[in-house]
This record gives sequence, structure tokens and C-alpha cells, in this order.
Amino acid sequence: MRRSLLLLPLCTVVALLAGCGNKGPLYIPKPTPAPAAAPVKPGAAAPSPTTPSAATPVHGYVTDLKAFDAFIATHPTPEQFRAAYPDVQLVTPGIPSTRELRNNNSRYFPDLDAEGHIIGGKFM
Repeated sequence: MRRSLLLLPLCTVVALLAGCGNKGPLYIPKPTPAPAAAPVKPGAAAPSPTTPSAATPVHGYVTDLKAFDAFIATHPTPEQFRAAYPDVQLVTPGIPSTRELRNNNSRYFPDLDAEGHIIGGKFM
């Protein structure tokens, strides 16, 4: 009888401790500074709103897949990708990351060529 009374508080403590722990992502990206705004030249054509560039970053996750595919077709470097899509996590080879499924196009796993340019990839 006494053992069961002593085990009840012990079981409660173990159950509470089992829920504790660091269950966050394995990789937290470092914050990147915002790129400096380029000076406007008189007579220069305005950049197209559908194709992002370093001067016009697309904030938030990728919703316009046609514009994103057009941007990837230019074979950007990882730095150009991060400047154009600052809110999308770019997971290049060698960067540890968790494998949870994301359906909001917030994390991109690129395929790189020998020079380090992005030639394709997939959202996960």
C-alpha cells in the first residue's frame, strides 16, 4: 500500500519531465541584413514586378510559382536567392535541417551546378 502511494508522485514527475526538452528545429538560420537600396537612375526602366531581383525582394513565402520558376531559370547564386526571397529558407548542401513536411513553400532545397549556381530544386 505504501509503495503505490510513493510511486504516484514519482510517476507524475516523470510524466512532466518527459514533455520537456528542446523540440525546436535543428537549424536556425542567421538573420541576414537587408540589402541596401540601389539609387534610381533617371531614364532607367523599372524592374518587372513578376520577376524578383536583388532590388525588389519578395517578402513572405513563395505563392507565385511561375515567377519563382522564371527566377530559378536565371541560375542565381545562393546570395542572389537570399536577396530576392529573404523569407524562404535556402537549405544548401552541408546545412543541417529538419525533415518536417512544409506545405507553404517556405523552405527550398536547391540543386547546384559546379560553379555554385542554382539550377533547380524542390520545396519541402
